[in-house]
Amino acid sequence: MINKRSILLAIAIAAITIWKEQATAQAPDNRPNIIYILTDDMGYGDVGCFGGKFVPTPNIDRLAANGRKFTHFYSAAAICSPSRAGFITGNYPARWNFSTYLDNRKHNRNAQQADFLDPSAPTIAKFLKSAGYATGHFGKWHMGGGRDVTNAPGFDSYGFDEHVSTYESPDPDPLITAANWIWSEKDSIKRWDRTRYFVDKTLAFLQKHKGQPCFINLWPDDVHTPWVPRTETEYTGRFPMNPEEEAAFKLVLKEYDLQIGRLLDGLKRMGLERNTIVIFTSDNGPLPSFRGSRAGGLRGSKLSLFEGGIRMPFIISWPGHIKPGTTDETSAISSLDLLPSLAEIAGAELPPGYNRDGRDRSKTLLGKPSARNMDMYWEYGRNNIAFAYPKGRDKSPNLAVRSGQWKLLMNHDGSNAQLYNINKDPNETSDLANDFPKITRELKDKLATWWLALPKLNSEQ
Repeated sequence: MINKRSILLAIAIAAITIWKEQATAQAPDNRPNIIYILTDDMGYGDVGCFGGKFVPTPNIDRLAANGRKFTHFYSAAAICSPSRAGFITGNYPARWNFSTYLDNRKHNRNAQQADFLDPSAPTIAKFLKSAGYATGHFGKWHMGGGRDVTNAPGFDSYGFDEHVSTYESPDPDPLITAANWIWSEKDSIKRWDRTRYFVDKTLAFLQKHKGQPCFINLWPDDVHTPWVPRTETEYTGRFPMNPEEEAAFKLVLKEYDLQIGRLLDGLKRMGLERNTIVIFTSDNGPLPSFRGSRAGGLRGSKLSLFEGGIRMPFIISWPGHIKPGTTDETSAISSLDLLPSLAEIAGAELPPGYNRDGRDRSKTLLGKPSARNMDMYWEYGRNNIAFAYPKGRDKSPNLAVRSGQWKLLMNHDGSNAQLYNINKDPNETSDLANDFPKITRELKDKLATWWLALPKLNSEQ
């Protein structure tokens, strides 16, 4: 028989539970917004604060002056689709059968890769959404959809509440996709106004969800070719254009910097500046690189596993939490680290079954330099059909590993092994493979073991 005391205790417990739920619902959520700006094809040397000399970039430099630069930040791949998949999943992109840019089905088969990111893949948006974040994607996607791939899953399958994207996505915005190509003169939003459009969508999303923490992918398709500047009197904007048209690139970069300034001004105007983490980086190296100048003198370009193809400018700003105007010149960070690091900062628990390839580097991002205790691996090129570029000196072996100060590149059959001391020789000018045979052998074994463990799709799957 239930006594009166038990009944009163049960009522009290229920009342306390209801009160806690109401208090939680009414309390302001002060977790930081996170805006991840993924520039398209921006080289290490494009930005003023990283030594760029093309045009002044005062607004990107302002972001660095208010935050922290990292000089050893690496993308997950030397080209867009796998680089993006690496960040969003925190996994090596090959785990999800991404090896180069996604195109039509025939190209994807030839490249031995999937047509789109598996919707069962873990994503940072899914994890943060489960933790109470509003999630938005504004800009390029390029992880499925477009051309003849008509069955790619929608953005909600990957954890996004709202989106606006280009033709290389499952749901292209008609205002910027009048034709099935990167741009068209018939687009309602012209090519030179695309970044402005994505910035506007980002600010509107933040305003709409004010009081709720937001995670936003702001992924413009600047500064990827074709470069179509606003000033038609200086450049016609016709495509195809001369890929070495440096004057057009400079005008596009100048406009891009202006739009980063509009984003920062918008955050300040809404009172969100001090509670917003802004990350600025690139998906892969530049192409064309203008004789290596866009890569800051680093060897290689987009499509290359030399430093110019995978080492990116990286800035993180969070006023009041990250000391302004600082630079970390020693900590090696991978884009694969960002998912566990940002989840830690945001207070989002990762599922027990999540198989991460990155590490929680949140303390390092916030200002505490630390040595990396985990190797980094890359792959670009599985055959001679879909991986013929770049040509000449920038073409690298198709596998690479960085372990501490050492970086080894080789082909998957073990040929053309090259060893560099990245701390002493960041431009990869002196191959030390013959001088350090033991280190070369050890890293070759590590790299071969890693590559053999990756899933493989053949051209008939």
